[in-house]
Amino acid sequence: MATPATGHVDPAFIAKFGSSLEMLRSVFYAPTGQPFVIAGSGTLTWDATAANLVEPGDNVLVVNTGVFGDWFAECIGVYGGLVDSVRAPFGDRPSLAQIETALAAKKYKLITVTHVDTSTGVLNNIDDICALVKRVSPETLIALDGVCSVGAEVIKQEEWGIDVVMTGSQKALGVPPGLAIMVVSKRALDVALNRKSAPSTYFASFKKWLPIMQKYESRQPSYFATPPVQLILALHVALTQLVAAQTTLEVRFAEHRAASKRVKDTLESWGLRIVPVRRECAANTLTAVYYPSGISAGEFLPKVAAKGVLLAGGLHPEHAGKYFRVGHMNVSVMHGALNGHLDTTLNAIQAALQECGYKL
Repeated sequence: MATPATGHVDPAFIAKFGSSLEMLRSVFYAPTGQPFVIAGSGTLTWDATAANLVEPGDNVLVVNTGVFGDWFAECIGVYGGLVDSVRAPFGDRPSLAQIETALAAKKYKLITVTHVDTSTGVLNNIDDICALVKRVSPETLIALDGVCSVGAEVIKQEEWGIDVVMTGSQKALGVPPGLAIMVVSKRALDVALNRKSAPSTYFASFKKWLPIMQKYESRQPSYFATPPVQLILALHVALTQLVAAQTTLEVRFAEHRAASKRVKDTLESWGLRIVPVRRECAANTLTAVYYPSGISAGEFLPKVAAKGVLLAGGLHPEHAGKYFRVGHMNVSVMHGALNGHLDTTLNAIQAALQECGYKL
């Protein structure tokens, strides 16, 4: 990010953009997928998925585990999709039986799954869901919101048959915010490029961006909208670290599982309770934790912040004041021995709880 200003037709930038697109296939486990990298947040990938794959009147099933499922459903509705949601109580995920019942009831053009919903800390079992969809409704496209999982949770896009995987740059990929990143299957591209109704988006159109991505990957300049050069250079650095690291991606996933277990074990040993109802549905990239009885967000969070640690409060509108969230991903996990992020965070939480009068 501190490199000198660089033009989007600079040969050095073109080479790194092309290389980044190629490396995304490795990170997403999608050797034949089509990567897209566009200026915008992860939310733009919702728009792109809905606008390109959903036509007015199409049925869409949303596997909902929190606020981000609600918002993705709202986005799909904007583009004319008819949305049904399968839900679970706060802190849980819908069962495979619920999803199978919904899929058997009607034909769905698309099913969307939030891999990790950051409002609840719940992890969806996307591999099992994909196997179910392939068995019960193989024509249904599968879209995965991986904003809080890509680069830290296991996602084998092509092997599992996921048609679209979406993410933003700022979470487990470790790049500053501002890039909407997705990898799209050939099947989904064919649907988007052969839709019956007129395109419902201009900026997020796969048809507009596909030749741009193809040109950059072939190391040629192209233009539809100016790419965020510095962010893409930062993405190239991050992806190089992921792909060329001495540790494999499988080791990286294991490190995130170990870090998550350590954080959750420690918090539970202090008598705290995490939001996910079972460990198997708890994310490895963050932990959502209930406040102890008698301790409020307004009392606790400023005490943690005073120790140089920023935690997120609750996000789910029905439960926001009941819990806080701790992120643990990327450098905080992979370079924890050097930066001490997890130790510092847990020590700050412990001290703040004691200052609030909580007995560990």
